[in-house]
Amino acid sequence: MRKRFLKVSVYALILIFLMSGFAFAAPKYVFYLIGDGMGASQRQAAEYYLQAKTGDKTKKLVMNQFPIAGVNTTHSANSLVTDSAAAGTALATGYKTNSGIIAELPDGRKLTSIIELAEQHNIATGLITTTRLTHATPAVFAAHNYDRNDENAIAADYLNSGVDFFAGGGYRHFIGQNSKVGKSKRKDERDLTKEFASQGYQTFIGEQSTKDFNNLTAQGKEKVFAAFTYSHMPYELDRRSGVPSLAEMTAKGIEVLSQYENGFFLMVEGGRIDHACHANDPAGAIHDTLAFDDSVKLAYEFYQKHPDQTLIVVAADHETGGYGLGFGKNYFLKFSNLFNVKVTTADDLNYGKGKYNGDKAKFYQYIAKNLDLKDLTTAEKTKLEAAMAIDDQPAADEAVQGIYGGYDPVAIAATHILSERANMYWTTYAHTGTAVPLSAIGVGAENFGGFKDNTEIGQAMFKVMGYQVAFEQELRKLKLAAN
Repeated sequence: MRKRFLKVSVYALILIFLMSGFAFAAPKYVFYLIGDGMGASQRQAAEYYLQAKTGDKTKKLVMNQFPIAGVNTTHSANSLVTDSAAAGTALATGYKTNSGIIAELPDGRKLTSIIELAEQHNIATGLITTTRLTHATPAVFAAHNYDRNDENAIAADYLNSGVDFFAGGGYRHFIGQNSKVGKSKRKDERDLTKEFASQGYQTFIGEQSTKDFNNLTAQGKEKVFAAFTYSHMPYELDRRSGVPSLAEMTAKGIEVLSQYENGFFLMVEGGRIDHACHANDPAGAIHDTLAFDDSVKLAYEFYQKHPDQTLIVVAADHETGGYGLGFGKNYFLKFSNLFNVKVTTADDLNYGKGKYNGDKAKFYQYIAKNLDLKDLTTAEKTKLEAAMAIDDQPAADEAVQGIYGGYDPVAIAATHILSERANMYWTTYAHTGTAVPLSAIGVGAENFGGFKDNTEIGQAMFKVMGYQVAFEQELRKLKLAAN
């Protein structure tokens, strides 16, 4: 009896050991998809819009179908309402820092990001974004700086990062003053794109390089640096064939990085969801969220081919705009009022062809054609003309500018009319302190569910990838140094 008990116990221990081994096997392929500014309302509005547009009430965003769900707090070390630098640092390193700081503690000590550890373990890495590549969220994974606005220095950090695939906007921080590509924001003649090329990267700079980028066929261990636009990539609603979509950049990233035998870690940011919400643009936010979900779909299709080796985590750094699905005393949402919107209010009406220039009749014709803002009510017209009166003055005072968040008053008046017709409302032109949703699927996904702080998401990523010991060593080192 005793021998039988021992035999059974041995088998049980072996089984537990094997199960533990499988439970803690690190994923070979990791997708970290971050919707900048993407709170619960942003995700749900995009899904409801999709259902209304297709007439199929069962339609769901891919990211909203993953089996693991979570809710994350986002505050920075010095503010309950974070910025992307501090929130991104938490997601990338597992540590809190002050707003505005890139992958460093408030006292200036550098933090190790998940990408930096992946590089140390010979894992291929990639950064893809619809913002400038030097913007806060991509920067926290591959740079260190006390000031997120020091984008020239962040660009230079990328040269030493070891990241294998870059794609996004903002070539202005990488080209020299006399570059033929376009204007530069650098204060020197240094052309970082040539330095990337000298390191073996295939470079794609400017809109004219899009075709070559799309035609690239990965053969072996390619390294890619692509910066298509002077500043941010265009909003999806405004995007034309001149530059690749977020999904097209993601597809190319997967194609290139999957050639590396040790696997890959790929961060993909839907960065302009945030920008659309800053400017209170409902259609812009929805279309960029849908474009982000197209990238999630590509990651999911890859997961379906490699389910035992892949992890997908869809997160957000914070919510932007205080996006409310409901307005006044009304109990409805009318997404059909957004179906015929052809341009963003965030960009086109603030800076582009749709910007009010003093010609009221022309502006009314433009918003009727491009925003479907026809048959304006007396109240709507009064709101627009009050904003036009401000624009017609030589300069508005600070108080007036604050009412419109620093945006063009007429653009804001128009976007609020558009929002209210759909029964939506905005509380701010900035970020909010509300918690944001997370979803995940794949190897180790269960570590990301539940109510967590954003630092716990970063720490869970270290754990799942097998880097927990390195994280704990750094933690001890930082505590010792702090003493």
